Amino acid sequence: MKFKAVIFDLDGTLLNTLDDLADSMNSVLEHNHLPTHPLEAYKYFVGDGIEMLVQRALPFQVAGDDELHRLVREMKREYARRWLCRTRPYPGVPEMLNAFAAAGTAMAVLSNKPDDASQAIVQALLPNAGFQMVLGAAPVRPKKPDPSAALEIAAVLDIPPFEFLFIGDTPIDMHTARAAGMFPLGVLWGFRPAEQLIAAGAQMLVAHAAHLIPWIGSDG
Repeated sequence: MKFKAVIFDLDGTLLNTLDDLADSMNSVLEHNHLPTHPLEAYKYFVGDGIEMLVQRALPFQVAGDDELHRLVREMKREYARRWLCRTRPYPGVPEMLNAFAAAGTAMAVLSNKPDDASQAIVQALLPNAGFQMVLGAAPVRPKKPDPSAALEIAAVLDIPPFEFLFIGDTPIDMHTARAAGMFPLGVLWGFRPAEQLIAAGAQMLVAHAAHLIPWIGSDG
């Protein structure tokens, strides 16, 4: 079966954002005289939004909301300074997006990154991708793995959920796809290994962006 529409995760799927996220969080930790982490550790810190990233990076459980909110504000300020320093599309992603657009595929982005940051980074690094919708984390909608935002995209685009590919690099994305009734497809160039994606319900894994192209278009 081929699919008429696709929802992409952002960090770890379309864009390699890990260096800038790690540099930003490590800067916050240094400023607060706390131990920093190697880049590899951040593959397991990210995916659930900035607040959870901060909590996972701390060497202790934050005593109160005020302290956590302060550190989250610091992280947001640092990331706002750095988000374009080293972040780039993964190899083959721009060409894959061009092929999807040429086939008439409806495309959207759904991220747990804050909405303003998601909008800005897509506009800066994938300005000609032709996404019909870009949704990031916002108070008006629950974050993945809640399927509400994915189903909102399907409703706005007027395409049934079962005709969507949902492409991501983490178990959160696979759980979201399954909850929304979409086809969960995991990518292996991102932040989590194959066994985690399979355990979370991935129906297919791909190792390069070009391998996604045969999945879109019309049957026959």
